[in-house]
Amino acid sequence: ALSMFGTTVGLYGIPWCKKSLLLTLLMSVIGASMGILDTGGNVLALNTWGAEAGPHMQALHFSFAVGAFVAPILAKMALGGSESKDFPVAEKTNQSVPRSVPTASAASAASALKRHLGADFLWSYVVIGTYLLFVSFFFFILYSKGSSARDKSKASLQKCMFAKYHYALIILLFIFFFCYVGAEVTYSSYIFTFAKVFAEMKENEAAALNSVFWGAFAACRGVAIFCAACLYPGTMILLSMAGSAVSSSCLAFFARYPASLWLGTALYGASMATIFPSGISWVEQYTVVQGKSASLFVIGAALGEMCIPAVVGYLQGRFRHVPVVMYAAVVTSAVTVVLFPLMYKLANSPGESDLKERSESEDRKALLSNSGLNEDEEDEEDAGEWNEADFEVIEMNDTLRNSVIETSRKITGDSPAKVSLQSRLDDVLRDSPVVAGGSPGRKNVNVDREKND
Repeated sequence: ALSMFGTTVGLYGIPWCKKSLLLTLLMSVIGASMGILDTGGNVLALNTWGAEAGPHMQALHFSFAVGAFVAPILAKMALGGSESKDFPVAEKTNQSVPRSVPTASAASAASALKRHLGADFLWSYVVIGTYLLFVSFFFFILYSKGSSARDKSKASLQKCMFAKYHYALIILLFIFFFCYVGAEVTYSSYIFTFAKVFAEMKENEAAALNSVFWGAFAACRGVAIFCAACLYPGTMILLSMAGSAVSSSCLAFFARYPASLWLGTALYGASMATIFPSGISWVEQYTVVQGKSASLFVIGAALGEMCIPAVVGYLQGRFRHVPVVMYAAVVTSAVTVVLFPLMYKLANSPGESDLKERSESEDRKALLSNSGLNEDEEDEEDAGEWNEADFEVIEMNDTLRNSVIETSRKITGDSPAKVSLQSRLDDVLRDSPVVAGGSPGRKNVNVDREKND
Protein backbone atom coordinates (compact mmCIF):
# COMPACT_ATOMS: atom_id res chain seq x y z
CA ALA A 1 0.00 0.00 0.00
CA LEU A 2 2.79 2.42 0.88
CA SER A 3 4.73 1.63 -2.30
CA MET A 4 1.71 2.29 -4.52
CA PHE A 5 0.96 5.49 -2.64
CA GLY A 6 4.55 6.65 -3.26
CA THR A 7 4.16 5.85 -6.96
CA THR A 8 0.96 7.90 -7.01
CA VAL A 9 2.74 10.92 -5.49
CA GLY A 10 5.48 10.66 -8.11
CA LEU A 11 3.03 10.41 -10.99
CA TYR A 12 1.01 13.39 -9.79
CA GLY A 13 4.14 15.53 -9.46
CA ILE A 14 5.97 14.68 -12.71
CA PRO A 15 3.80 16.76 -15.14
CA TRP A 16 4.37 19.90 -13.03
CA CYS A 17 8.14 19.63 -12.79
CA LYS A 18 10.07 22.61 -14.19
CA LYS A 19 13.51 21.58 -12.86
CA SER A 20 15.49 18.51 -13.83
CA LEU A 21 16.61 17.96 -10.23
CA LEU A 22 13.00 17.75 -9.01
CA LEU A 23 12.12 15.43 -11.90
CA THR A 24 15.05 13.17 -10.98
CA LEU A 25 13.90 13.10 -7.36
CA LEU A 26 10.35 12.11 -8.29
CA MET A 27 11.56 9.44 -10.71
CA SER A 28 13.75 8.06 -7.91
CA VAL A 29 10.71 7.90 -5.63
CA ILE A 30 8.80 5.96 -8.28
CA GLY A 31 11.73 3.58 -8.81
CA ALA A 32 12.10 2.89 -5.08
CA SER A 33 8.34 2.39 -4.71
CA MET A 34 8.27 -0.10 -7.58
CA GLY A 35 11.19 -1.98 -6.05
CA ILE A 36 9.30 -2.28 -2.76
CA LEU A 37 6.22 -3.42 -4.66
CA ASP A 38 8.18 -6.15 -6.46
CA THR A 39 9.56 -7.43 -3.18
CA GLY A 40 6.40 -7.15 -1.10
CA GLY A 41 4.12 -8.50 -3.81
CA ASN A 42 6.07 -11.74 -4.18
CA VAL A 43 6.34 -12.31 -0.42
CA LEU A 44 2.67 -11.45 0.07
CA ALA A 45 1.67 -14.04 -2.54
CA LEU A 46 3.82 -16.70 -0.86
CA ASN A 47 2.49 -15.91 2.62
CA THR A 48 -1.13 -15.84 1.42
CA TRP A 49 -1.29 -19.05 -0.63
CA GLY A 50 1.72 -20.98 0.67
CA ALA A 51 2.36 -24.18 -1.24
CA GLU A 52 -0.46 -23.33 -3.69
CA ALA A 53 1.09 -19.99 -4.71
CA GLY A 54 2.31 -21.21 -8.11
CA PRO A 55 -0.67 -20.15 -10.26
CA HIS A 56 -1.10 -16.93 -8.26
CA MET A 57 2.56 -16.06 -8.73
CA GLN A 58 2.24 -16.63 -12.46
CA ALA A 59 -0.87 -14.42 -12.54
CA LEU A 60 0.97 -11.68 -10.65
CA HIS A 61 3.77 -11.57 -13.19
CA PHE A 62 1.32 -12.02 -16.07
CA SER A 63 -0.12 -8.62 -15.16
CA PHE A 64 3.37 -7.13 -15.57
CA ALA A 65 3.73 -8.75 -18.99
CA VAL A 66 0.36 -7.42 -20.11
CA GLY A 67 1.32 -3.92 -19.02
CA ALA A 68 4.66 -4.12 -20.83
CA PHE A 69 2.87 -5.20 -24.00
CA VAL A 70 -0.10 -2.83 -23.90
CA ALA A 71 1.49 0.38 -22.54
CA PRO A 72 3.71 1.17 -25.58
CA ILE A 73 0.79 0.57 -27.94
CA LEU A 74 -1.48 2.90 -25.97
CA ALA A 75 1.25 5.55 -25.80
CA LYS A 76 1.76 5.37 -29.55
CA MET A 77 -1.98 5.69 -30.15
CA ALA A 78 -2.17 8.71 -27.84
CA LEU A 79 0.82 10.54 -29.33
CA GLY A 80 0.79 9.41 -32.95
CA GLY A 81 -2.13 11.61 -34.02
CA SER A 82 -0.63 14.81 -32.68
CA GLU A 83 2.68 14.21 -34.42
CA SER A 84 1.11 13.53 -37.80
CA LYS A 85 -1.07 16.63 -37.68
CA ASP A 86 1.35 19.24 -36.34
CA PHE A 87 4.81 18.34 -37.60
CA PRO A 88 4.09 18.63 -41.37
CA VAL A 89 2.98 22.23 -40.84
CA ALA A 90 6.33 23.15 -39.37
CA GLU A 91 8.18 21.34 -42.14
CA LYS A 92 6.28 23.13 -44.92
CA THR A 93 7.02 26.55 -43.47
CA ASN A 94 10.72 25.74 -43.35
CA GLN A 95 11.16 24.62 -46.98
CA SER A 96 12.47 27.98 -48.27
CA VAL A 97 14.57 29.00 -45.27
CA PRO A 98 17.65 27.54 -43.60
CA ARG A 99 16.99 25.13 -40.70
CA SER A 100 19.09 27.17 -38.32
CA VAL A 101 16.84 30.22 -38.61
CA PRO A 102 13.51 29.76 -36.82
CA THR A 103 10.42 31.38 -38.27
CA ALA A 104 7.34 32.70 -36.52
CA SER A 105 5.12 30.00 -37.99
CA ALA A 106 7.54 27.28 -36.90
CA ALA A 107 7.70 28.70 -33.38
CA SER A 108 3.93 28.89 -33.15
CA ALA A 109 3.54 25.35 -34.45
CA ALA A 110 6.12 24.11 -31.97
CA SER A 111 4.41 25.87 -29.07
CA ALA A 112 1.02 24.47 -30.12
CA LEU A 113 2.50 21.00 -30.34
CA LYS A 114 4.06 21.42 -26.91
CA ARG A 115 0.76 22.47 -25.34
CA HIS A 116 -1.08 19.62 -27.04
CA LEU A 117 1.45 17.00 -25.95
CA GLY A 118 1.59 18.50 -22.46
CA ALA A 119 -2.18 18.13 -22.09
CA ASP A 120 -2.03 14.50 -23.25
CA PHE A 121 0.78 13.69 -20.86
CA LEU A 122 -0.97 15.48 -18.00
CA TRP A 123 -4.16 13.48 -18.36
CA SER A 124 -2.30 10.17 -18.77
CA TYR A 125 -0.34 10.74 -15.54
CA VAL A 126 -3.47 11.84 -13.67
CA VAL A 127 -5.50 8.83 -14.80
CA ILE A 128 -2.78 6.30 -13.95
CA GLY A 129 -2.03 8.01 -10.62
CA THR A 130 -5.72 7.99 -9.64
CA TYR A 131 -5.98 4.30 -10.42
CA LEU A 132 -2.93 3.51 -8.29
CA LEU A 133 -4.31 5.66 -5.46
CA PHE A 134 -7.52 3.63 -5.47
CA VAL A 135 -5.55 0.35 -5.35
CA SER A 136 -3.40 1.77 -2.55
CA PHE A 137 -6.48 2.52 -0.43
CA PHE A 138 -7.75 -0.98 -1.11
CA PHE A 139 -4.52 -2.48 0.26
CA PHE A 140 -4.69 -0.23 3.31
CA ILE A 141 -8.18 -1.60 4.01
CA LEU A 142 -6.93 -5.16 3.65
CA TYR A 143 -4.06 -4.41 6.01
CA SER A 144 -6.37 -2.99 8.68
CA LYS A 145 -8.49 -6.15 8.60
CA GLY A 146 -5.68 -8.67 8.28
CA SER A 147 -4.16 -8.91 11.76
CA SER A 148 -5.20 -12.53 12.26
CA ALA A 149 -3.83 -13.47 8.86
CA ARG A 150 -0.48 -11.86 9.74
CA ASP A 151 -0.35 -13.81 13.00
CA LYS A 152 -1.03 -17.03 11.13
CA SER A 153 1.69 -16.28 8.58
CA LYS A 154 4.19 -15.55 11.35
CA ALA A 155 3.27 -18.78 13.10
CA SER A 156 3.67 -20.74 9.88
CA LEU A 157 7.06 -19.14 9.23
CA GLN A 158 8.22 -20.10 12.70
CA LYS A 159 7.26 -23.70 12.06
CA CYS A 160 9.15 -23.84 8.74
CA MET A 161 12.79 -24.80 8.63
CA PHE A 162 15.54 -23.25 6.57
CA ALA A 163 17.43 -25.37 4.09
CA LYS A 164 20.91 -26.60 4.96
CA TYR A 165 22.47 -24.36 2.30
CA HIS A 166 19.96 -21.53 2.59
CA TYR A 167 22.37 -18.67 1.96
CA ALA A 168 24.10 -20.48 -0.90
CA LEU A 169 20.71 -20.99 -2.55
CA ILE A 170 19.83 -17.32 -2.14
CA ILE A 171 23.16 -16.18 -3.65
CA LEU A 172 22.91 -18.57 -6.60
CA LEU A 173 19.34 -17.51 -7.27
CA PHE A 174 20.51 -13.89 -7.07
CA ILE A 175 22.99 -14.61 -9.90
CA PHE A 176 20.34 -16.61 -11.75
CA PHE A 177 17.88 -13.70 -11.78
CA PHE A 178 20.71 -11.28 -12.59
CA CYS A 179 21.39 -13.16 -15.84
CA TYR A 180 17.76 -13.85 -16.66
CA VAL A 181 16.33 -10.35 -16.22
CA GLY A 182 19.42 -8.78 -17.78
CA ALA A 183 19.00 -10.93 -20.88
CA GLU A 184 15.27 -10.19 -21.04
CA VAL A 185 15.70 -6.41 -20.85
CA THR A 186 18.72 -6.43 -23.17
CA TYR A 187 16.93 -8.29 -25.91
CA SER A 188 13.74 -6.25 -25.66
CA SER A 189 15.74 -3.00 -25.67
CA TYR A 190 18.02 -3.72 -28.63
CA ILE A 191 15.93 -5.93 -30.91
CA PHE A 192 14.46 -2.90 -32.68
CA THR A 193 17.88 -1.50 -33.57
CA PHE A 194 19.26 -4.94 -34.35
CA ALA A 195 16.43 -5.65 -36.79
CA LYS A 196 17.01 -2.36 -38.60
CA VAL A 197 20.83 -2.56 -38.76
CA PHE A 198 21.61 -6.27 -39.17
CA ALA A 199 18.42 -7.69 -40.68
CA GLU A 200 17.76 -4.48 -42.69
CA MET A 201 14.09 -4.39 -41.75
CA LYS A 202 11.86 -1.39 -42.08
CA GLU A 203 10.97 0.65 -39.03
CA ASN A 204 7.43 -0.68 -38.74
CA GLU A 205 8.66 -4.27 -39.15
CA ALA A 206 11.27 -3.76 -36.43
CA ALA A 207 8.60 -2.34 -34.12
CA ALA A 208 6.37 -5.31 -34.90
CA LEU A 209 9.24 -7.65 -34.02
CA ASN A 210 9.52 -6.01 -30.62
CA SER A 211 5.76 -6.41 -30.16
CA VAL A 212 6.07 -10.10 -31.09
CA PHE A 213 8.59 -10.59 -28.28
CA TRP A 214 6.39 -8.96 -25.64
CA GLY A 215 3.24 -10.56 -27.04
CA ALA A 216 4.71 -14.06 -26.81
CA PHE A 217 6.04 -13.17 -23.38
CA ALA A 218 2.60 -12.11 -22.11
CA ALA A 219 0.75 -14.99 -23.78
CA CYS A 220 3.07 -17.61 -22.31
CA ARG A 221 2.69 -16.13 -18.83
CA GLY A 222 -1.08 -16.31 -19.25
CA VAL A 223 -0.86 -19.98 -20.21
CA ALA A 224 1.52 -20.59 -17.29
CA ILE A 225 -1.25 -19.67 -14.84
CA PHE A 226 -3.04 -22.90 -15.79
CA CYS A 227 0.13 -24.94 -16.29
CA ALA A 228 1.33 -24.09 -12.77
CA ALA A 229 -1.66 -25.99 -11.36
CA CYS A 230 -0.47 -29.29 -12.88
CA LEU A 231 3.30 -28.85 -13.33
CA TYR A 232 6.01 -28.45 -10.74
CA PRO A 233 7.96 -25.16 -10.77
CA GLY A 234 11.18 -27.07 -11.46
CA THR A 235 9.64 -28.67 -14.53
CA MET A 236 8.54 -25.29 -15.86
CA ILE A 237 12.03 -23.88 -15.28
CA LEU A 238 13.62 -26.76 -17.18
CA LEU A 239 11.25 -26.30 -20.12
CA SER A 240 11.90 -22.55 -20.15
CA MET A 241 15.66 -22.98 -20.05
CA ALA A 242 15.59 -25.52 -22.86
CA GLY A 243 13.49 -23.18 -25.01
CA SER A 244 15.73 -20.19 -24.29
CA ALA A 245 18.89 -22.17 -25.08
CA VAL A 246 17.50 -23.39 -28.41
CA SER A 247 16.04 -20.04 -29.45
CA SER A 248 19.12 -18.01 -28.45
CA SER A 249 21.39 -20.39 -30.36
CA CYS A 250 19.14 -20.07 -33.40
CA LEU A 251 19.22 -16.28 -33.12
CA ALA A 252 23.00 -16.16 -32.72
CA PHE A 253 23.76 -18.19 -35.84
CA PHE A 254 20.79 -17.45 -38.12
CA ALA A 255 19.70 -13.97 -37.05
CA ARG A 256 20.34 -12.45 -40.48
CA TYR A 257 17.49 -14.47 -41.97
CA PRO A 258 14.08 -12.80 -41.41
CA ALA A 259 12.17 -16.05 -40.86
CA SER A 260 14.67 -17.25 -38.26
CA LEU A 261 14.58 -13.86 -36.56
CA TRP A 262 10.78 -13.83 -36.29
CA LEU A 263 10.52 -17.42 -35.07
CA GLY A 264 13.48 -17.16 -32.69
CA THR A 265 12.17 -13.92 -31.17
CA ALA A 266 8.74 -15.42 -30.49
CA LEU A 267 10.23 -18.58 -28.96
CA TYR A 268 12.72 -16.61 -26.90
CA GLY A 269 9.99 -14.35 -25.49
CA ALA A 270 7.83 -17.36 -24.63
CA SER A 271 10.76 -19.17 -22.99
CA MET A 272 11.73 -16.21 -20.83
CA ALA A 273 8.18 -15.68 -19.56
CA THR A 274 7.88 -18.16 -16.69
CA ILE A 275 11.40 -18.27 -15.25
CA PHE A 276 11.13 -15.50 -12.65
CA PRO A 277 7.81 -16.52 -10.98
CA SER A 278 8.67 -20.21 -11.26
CA GLY A 279 12.05 -19.58 -9.65
CA ILE A 280 10.48 -17.95 -6.61
CA SER A 281 7.88 -20.73 -6.31
CA TRP A 282 10.60 -23.36 -6.71
CA VAL A 283 12.93 -22.09 -3.98
CA GLU A 284 9.98 -21.66 -1.61
CA GLN A 285 9.53 -25.45 -1.66
CA TYR A 286 12.92 -26.00 -0.03
CA THR A 287 13.48 -23.02 2.27
CA VAL A 288 11.69 -20.05 3.82
CA VAL A 289 11.43 -17.00 1.53
CA GLN A 290 11.10 -13.89 3.70
CA GLY A 291 11.37 -10.21 2.88
CA LYS A 292 15.17 -10.18 2.92
CA SER A 293 15.46 -13.11 0.53
CA ALA A 294 12.86 -11.71 -1.86
CA SER A 295 14.56 -8.30 -1.77
CA LEU A 296 17.83 -9.95 -2.83
CA PHE A 297 16.01 -11.54 -5.76
CA VAL A 298 14.65 -8.16 -6.83
CA ILE A 299 18.05 -6.49 -6.34
CA GLY A 300 19.68 -9.14 -8.52
CA ALA A 301 17.05 -8.63 -11.19
CA ALA A 302 17.44 -4.84 -11.02
CA LEU A 303 21.24 -5.04 -11.25
CA GLY A 304 20.98 -7.33 -14.26
CA GLU A 305 18.49 -4.95 -15.84
CA MET A 306 20.93 -2.08 -15.32
CA CYS A 307 24.35 -3.64 -15.98
CA ILE A 308 23.94 -6.17 -18.81
CA PRO A 309 22.24 -3.77 -21.28
CA ALA A 310 24.94 -1.16 -20.59
CA VAL A 311 27.74 -3.65 -21.24
CA VAL A 312 26.06 -5.02 -24.37
CA GLY A 313 25.45 -1.49 -25.69
CA TYR A 314 29.11 -0.56 -25.15
CA LEU A 315 30.38 -3.72 -26.88
CA GLN A 316 27.91 -3.36 -29.73
CA GLY A 317 29.20 0.15 -30.31
CA ARG A 318 32.78 -1.08 -30.41
CA PHE A 319 32.09 -4.11 -32.62
CA ARG A 320 29.44 -2.95 -35.03
CA HIS A 321 29.55 -5.97 -37.33
CA VAL A 322 29.18 -8.54 -34.55
CA PRO A 323 25.69 -9.48 -33.21
CA VAL A 324 26.63 -8.86 -29.59
CA VAL A 325 22.97 -8.84 -28.54
CA MET A 326 22.46 -12.42 -29.71
CA TYR A 327 25.71 -13.61 -28.22
CA ALA A 328 24.69 -12.10 -24.88
CA ALA A 329 21.46 -14.11 -25.04
CA VAL A 330 23.44 -17.32 -25.62
CA VAL A 331 25.87 -16.62 -22.77
CA THR A 332 23.15 -15.81 -20.24
CA SER A 333 21.19 -18.92 -21.25
CA ALA A 334 24.31 -21.04 -20.75
CA VAL A 335 24.89 -19.55 -17.30
CA THR A 336 21.32 -20.31 -16.20
CA VAL A 337 21.59 -23.86 -17.55
CA VAL A 338 24.70 -24.41 -15.42
CA LEU A 339 23.32 -22.73 -12.28
CA PHE A 340 19.99 -24.53 -11.98
CA PRO A 341 21.35 -28.11 -11.53
CA LEU A 342 23.74 -26.79 -8.90
CA MET A 343 20.88 -25.09 -7.05
CA TYR A 344 18.79 -28.25 -7.33
CA LYS A 345 21.56 -30.34 -5.78
CA LEU A 346 22.01 -27.91 -2.88
CA ALA A 347 18.27 -27.68 -2.30
CA ASN A 348 17.85 -31.47 -2.08
CA SER A 349 20.78 -32.06 0.27
CA PRO A 350 19.53 -33.32 3.66
CA GLY A 351 19.42 -30.69 6.38
CA GLU A 352 20.08 -31.04 10.09
CA SER A 353 16.42 -31.67 10.88
CA ASP A 354 16.26 -34.46 8.29
CA LEU A 355 19.40 -36.05 9.71
CA LYS A 356 17.95 -35.87 13.22
CA GLU A 357 14.72 -37.49 12.07
CA ARG A 358 16.65 -40.23 10.29
CA SER A 359 18.84 -40.93 13.34
CA GLU A 360 15.79 -40.97 15.61
CA SER A 361 13.95 -43.37 13.30
CA GLU A 362 17.00 -45.64 13.10
CA ASP A 363 17.41 -45.59 16.88
CA ARG A 364 13.73 -46.32 17.27
CA LYS A 365 13.98 -49.27 14.88
CA ALA A 366 17.05 -50.55 16.69
CA LEU A 367 15.29 -50.32 20.04
CA LEU A 368 12.26 -52.11 18.67
CA SER A 369 14.36 -54.88 17.19
CA ASN A 370 16.35 -55.27 20.42
CA SER A 371 13.18 -55.32 22.46
CA GLY A 372 11.78 -57.97 20.14
CA LEU A 373 14.88 -60.10 20.57
CA ASN A 374 14.77 -59.61 24.33
CA GLU A 375 11.11 -60.56 24.38
CA ASP A 376 11.87 -63.75 22.42
CA GLU A 377 14.75 -64.58 24.74
CA GLU A 378 12.58 -63.88 27.77
CA ASP A 379 9.83 -66.10 26.35
CA GLU A 380 12.34 -68.90 25.84
CA GLU A 381 13.73 -68.47 29.36
CA ASP A 382 10.21 -68.40 30.83
CA ALA A 383 9.31 -71.53 28.90
CA GLY A 384 12.41 -73.29 30.23
CA GLU A 385 11.64 -72.21 33.79
CA TRP A 386 8.04 -73.37 33.47
CA ASN A 387 9.16 -76.76 32.14
CA GLU A 388 11.57 -77.18 35.05
CA ALA A 389 8.79 -76.20 37.47
CA ASP A 390 6.44 -78.68 35.84
CA PHE A 391 8.83 -81.56 36.33
CA GLU A 392 9.46 -80.54 39.95
CA VAL A 393 5.72 -80.50 40.63
CA ILE A 394 5.36 -83.90 38.98
CA GLU A 395 8.09 -85.36 41.13
CA MET A 396 6.48 -83.85 44.25
CA ASN A 397 3.12 -85.32 43.29
CA ASP A 398 4.65 -88.75 42.73
CA THR A 399 6.40 -88.69 46.10
CA LEU A 400 3.27 -87.53 47.88
CA ARG A 401 1.15 -90.16 46.19
CA ASN A 402 3.55 -92.99 47.00
CA SER A 403 3.84 -91.95 50.64
CA VAL A 404 0.10 -91.78 51.09
CA ILE A 405 -0.42 -95.16 49.43
CA GLU A 406 2.18 -96.83 51.62
CA THR A 407 0.61 -95.33 54.73
CA SER A 408 -2.83 -96.49 53.72
CA ARG A 409 -1.53 -100.00 53.08
CA LYS A 410 -0.01 -100.14 56.50
CA ILE A 411 -3.19 -99.01 58.16
CA THR A 412 -5.90 -100.71 56.20
CA GLY A 413 -4.15 -103.32 54.18
CA ASP A 414 -5.89 -104.34 50.97
CA SER A 415 -9.30 -103.17 52.05
CA PRO A 416 -11.74 -101.32 49.74
CA ALA A 417 -10.95 -98.07 51.56
CA LYS A 418 -7.57 -98.07 49.77
CA VAL A 419 -9.20 -97.70 46.40
CA SER A 420 -11.44 -94.86 47.54
CA LEU A 421 -8.51 -93.03 49.18
CA GLN A 422 -6.39 -93.37 46.05
CA SER A 423 -9.19 -92.10 43.79
CA ARG A 424 -9.78 -89.15 46.12
CA LEU A 425 -6.07 -88.33 46.10
CA ASP A 426 -6.01 -88.45 42.31
CA ASP A 427 -8.99 -86.09 42.17
CA VAL A 428 -7.28 -83.63 44.51
CA LEU A 429 -4.04 -83.67 42.54
CA ARG A 430 -5.94 -83.31 39.25
CA ASP A 431 -7.90 -80.27 40.50
CA SER A 432 -4.78 -78.57 41.93
CA PRO A 433 -4.23 -75.07 40.33
CA VAL A 434 -0.49 -75.58 40.03
CA VAL A 435 -0.88 -78.83 38.17
CA ALA A 436 -3.79 -77.61 36.07
CA GLY A 437 -1.84 -74.48 34.97
CA GLY A 438 1.07 -76.53 33.68
CA SER A 439 1.98 -77.34 30.14
CA PRO A 440 0.24 -79.92 27.97
CA GLY A 441 3.26 -82.16 28.24
CA ARG A 442 2.97 -82.21 32.00
CA LYS A 443 -0.72 -83.13 31.83
CA ASN A 444 0.07 -86.02 29.55
CA VAL A 445 2.67 -87.24 32.06
CA ASN A 446 0.05 -87.07 34.85
CA VAL A 447 -2.46 -89.00 32.74
CA ASP A 448 0.11 -91.70 32.00
CA ARG A 449 1.06 -92.00 35.62
CA GLU A 450 -2.62 -92.24 36.60
CA LYS A 451 -3.05 -95.06 34.11
CA ASN A 452 -0.01 -96.81 35.52
CA ASP A 453 -1.27 -96.35 39.06
